[in-house]
Amino acid sequence: MTGARWLVTGAGGLLGRDLVTVLAGRADAEVTAATRAELDVTDPAAVRVAVRGHDVVLNTAAWTDVDGAESREADATEVNGDGVAHLARACAETGARLLHVSTDYVFAGDATQPYPEDAPTAPVNAYGRSKLAGEQAVFRLLPHTGYVVRTAWLYGAHGPNFVRTMLRLAAERPHLDVVDDQHGQPTWSYALAGRLVELAEAAGRGVAPPGAYHGTAAGRTTWYGLAREVFRRSGLDPDRIRPTSSDRFPRPARRPGYSVLGHDGWARAGLPPLPDWRAQLAEALRPGGPLLGAASPRVPPPGAAVDPSSGVPPLVAG
Repeated sequence: MTGARWLVTGAGGLLGRDLVTVLAGRADAEVTAATRAELDVTDPAAVRVAVRGHDVVLNTAAWTDVDGAESREADATEVNGDGVAHLARACAETGARLLHVSTDYVFAGDATQPYPEDAPTAPVNAYGRSKLAGEQAVFRLLPHTGYVVRTAWLYGAHGPNFVRTMLRLAAERPHLDVVDDQHGQPTWSYALAGRLVELAEAAGRGVAPPGAYHGTAAGRTTWYGLAREVFRRSGLDPDRIRPTSSDRFPRPARRPGYSVLGHDGWARAGLPPLPDWRAQLAEALRPGGPLLGAASPRVPPPGAAVDPSSGVPPLVAG
């Protein structure tokens, strides 16, 4: 889209920062990067002002505290549901396209085959319900210019996430017990950022129909499998990772056991699915890359168990 004007909300977060980086490589892109401090999406007047003058809005602003949402569902929904509705209304008023980032948590997590984009939604926790409210707002208010991209198991160079935590803990613990009964698709935030921009550009050319897309890596693994691959790719001994089960980590919010998403929707936009999760991880952890520098092969004292479900895995006695 020649000379397009882009607004990135949540621009200080893991994915938001990568989106700003990707757009900086588009010579003709005019980018407004709005952090949470700069734009409160729950303020409809502020949202209308912020959206005005932009052609595309990439929304990564979100309430991400999964456990906190269980006791504060109204607050989570105000951000993840009402805030998205404010953005959608503002886009409807100005004609801007909205690409909204959602989550696998809108599904029940009890499937045995990858969830297609049109699979029935049935969130099992308050966070998932709040994100589903945002999706519904996009579909209702922007039937022709609204895009929902569901992602899961994001990691990257910015902010706390599972891969960076594994690299840090590798220098602190000789062994880690990691959950092996939750299945998903580890997805590099930088790769997803590139795909979101490509989708917006395809929409601008009129070749990407609105609706739901699944922005996760191809393939599947468990948190245990991901942790072993992080160690292997970082020159560390993967046998330092040991499998454990989710029942060791009782949490306020129930987690889906199966977060594998299907990717057939990309063909509608003339785009291929994202690469396999191992290929993405290899690129992210390449020597001199954004993540490998945090790893260290030294082996310090006692083990710990890891619950990956909230981004920064809490530890219990090993």
